[in-house]
Amino acid sequence: MIFSESLKKNEDFRTVYRCGRSYANRLLVMYVLENESDRNRLGISVSKKVGNSVVRHRITRLVREGYRLHEKEFNSGLDIVAVARAGAASASYREVESALLHLCKLHKIRSGIES
Repeated sequence: MIFSESLKKNEDFRTVYRCGRSYANRLLVMYVLENESDRNRLGISVSKKVGNSVVRHRITRLVREGYRLHEKEFNSGLDIVAVARAGAASASYREVESALLHLCKLHKIRSGIES
């Protein structure tokens, strides 16, 4: 069962940046905007300033996996953009997952299920 889709279009990213709310921590910045659907769309942005392509793809996979494992706990109907900061380049999976869940808590987009 698929709960989420990817956010792919530059225009969609820009809308979330412009109209969404943002919170940040040491590893990630998260923008959240409600959409008019019943599913979430996750976009992940990792700048070249963070590292080379191997590092950027690793961070993308870690964020996507952290989201995937906790997907059932999220409210639906959201566009979420996670932007990696330079500190994420050397972070472990647990640190990235923890940063992601911390930002979800700040945005109040989790359904109160703690793991």
